[in-house]
Amino acid sequence: MKSIAMFNNKGGVGKTTLLCNLAAFLSLRRGKRILLIDADPQCNATQSTFDDDTLDELYTQPSFTLIDVIRPLALGKGFTKGIKPKRSTAFGFDVLPGDPDMSLMEDLLATDWVGATSGDVRGLRTTLLFRNLLERMKDQYDFVFFDMGPSLGSINRSVLIAADYYITPMSIDIFSLRAITNIGKSLKTWRRKFEKGLAEIDDRKELEVRDPDWNLSFLGYVNQQYIRKSIRGQQQAVKAYDKIMKHIPGAVAKELAGDPGSKTQCDPLGSIPNLHSLVPLSQTNHTPIFELKGKHGVVGAHFAKVREYEQIIGNIADRFLHRAD
Repeated sequence: MKSIAMFNNKGGVGKTTLLCNLAAFLSLRRGKRILLIDADPQCNATQSTFDDDTLDELYTQPSFTLIDVIRPLALGKGFTKGIKPKRSTAFGFDVLPGDPDMSLMEDLLATDWVGATSGDVRGLRTTLLFRNLLERMKDQYDFVFFDMGPSLGSINRSVLIAADYYITPMSIDIFSLRAITNIGKSLKTWRRKFEKGLAEIDDRKELEVRDPDWNLSFLGYVNQQYIRKSIRGQQQAVKAYDKIMKHIPGAVAKELAGDPGSKTQCDPLGSIPNLHSLVPLSQTNHTPIFELKGKHGVVGAHFAKVREYEQIIGNIADRFLHRAD
């Protein structure tokens, strides 16, 4: 089993859309066993993958969400015993639903992080809560994906400490280029502090994880949300977007490739142009973009766009599988 975080501290880059469609393609077209963990307090992945009636039931009646994984730790009772994911039939994978109350856990994780960096066992156990969760799910899935909010907060830090890889979706603008610098600096700082705290403890068995070491590697990035046009029969980004796009590999190599042991790929996993109305159609129908049909509101030339998107996300999925191997 491999775990992958979809991470960019800049908002509005299309993290959730990419994650839900990549995970759905891997499940529905490549036969992989997938779990999606919605670690974003906004719960966008959960809302994308379940219909309105299911969401109503999920948040108005007693249901198992991600907050139930953290609550026992907050009460000093250790790691939760049972995990109860929910199946998304439309997307073909299991979901550990997000919870808006996760935002209240930022303070707990931030406070215990201070203890973790000085070798406090409780602090390290709390910081490693997602690693413990992953180790208990390892025989059930081929891939576990984390959806994350746009921040450098304590929830995201705990997710990244647990994950094997991270993928960075990039909107094509100068702010995304600057976000790469923030990501690189933050990861280096977090790793240094975490490993310092880990070195302070005598008996790692107290942490209740088999492998507490930092194992995170950068798997690649995906260019998104750019405008393109046909030039001599070839589709390519218009000049303004293309100019920024050409700076991304250099920024990735400079800021993300310096991590010791990193499997950094400075060429993109793929590029997804602006999809216009296909994204809201997918969201309102709670259906993967490549599965959209006439009954979902697709008309005219949009059928060709759906087929094109299936080819694009398929190529990204195959590159993902090759690199994750």
